[in-house]
Amino acid sequence: MGTKQTKGCQPGSAGESPPAHHRKKVPPRERGDFLTSLVVKSGEKFGKGGGSSLPPYHRRICMIQDMLVLVKQGKQEEATELLRHLRQDLGMESTSLDDVLYRYASFRNLVDPITHDLIISLARYIHCPKPEGDSLGAMEKLCRQLTYHLSPHSQWRRQGIMKRKPQSCLKAVLMGKPQDNTVDLSGIPLTLKDLDRVTSYLQHSSEHIDTVELCFTELTDEMLLQLLPALCVLPHLTTLSLNGNRLTKAILRDLTETLKDPKKFPSVTWIDLGNNVDIFSLPQPFLVSLKRRCPKQGNLPTILEFGEGQVSDLESQDG
Repeated sequence: MGTKQTKGCQPGSAGESPPAHHRKKVPPRERGDFLTSLVVKSGEKFGKGGGSSLPPYHRRICMIQDMLVLVKQGKQEEATELLRHLRQDLGMESTSLDDVLYRYASFRNLVDPITHDLIISLARYIHCPKPEGDSLGAMEKLCRQLTYHLSPHSQWRRQGIMKRKPQSCLKAVLMGKPQDNTVDLSGIPLTLKDLDRVTSYLQHSSEHIDTVELCFTELTDEMLLQLLPALCVLPHLTTLSLNGNRLTKAILRDLTETLKDPKKFPSVTWIDLGNNVDIFSLPQPFLVSLKRRCPKQGNLPTILEFGEGQVSDLESQDG
């Protein structure tokens, strides 16, 4: 077991820098203080108020950018520690890079396997830098991909996160028949008042909707509960995207209970909950309910790996 974890990257060599990267040894206490301040700054970079008023993806994007800067400066140890904070923030609970690189390399995060794969690749570049080829260029590409994946796609620019879609976009979407049978509100910050208009539109256009995009809309548990009655009765809805919001794992109980009723969400095949506050795994009853609705789809990419390294908190509570 130990040899498998260290294959291709012995503990001693993992801690040494390649000749091109000379770095100063930083005392553990100073390094800890430095990283703590860096993580705090990462949360503050996109706005005042310590980042608490901003959705989680802002903080995560800042951490990726700061990590890349540290690697460019040859500060592998600090970059590794910041990557550990990012993994924990994204729900990859293991604090050991060996666990991430080798033991759980086949494990897929139950909510967001794409992020998991990109984090695995980043860990390899930081933990075991390759002297041949443009490894820094490859890492920059990975950071761009991860940043893009964790950002509102329509607003992402190389300079950073641009201004959100204007509120007038909401009025434009909620007029007429849904284009391509999709209600796309992604990137439009919604308020509790807006939800009445959204609910009314969903009810009047229910026969023409198969996809609802609510990504990066500032959605909270309370707001989703307000929308849930209108969403769950859409007869042809197959995909519900809720990623990049402020949802917490508390909402999983309501969604799981709703999915237990076959008359609700009758056609849904997937609900995307990635990149929220602390939704890192999905209860098995949630997954099984989805599986019953889409038997022709084959195995969901989450059920088979469920027992490999992680147990849902809500599964035990549900039991």
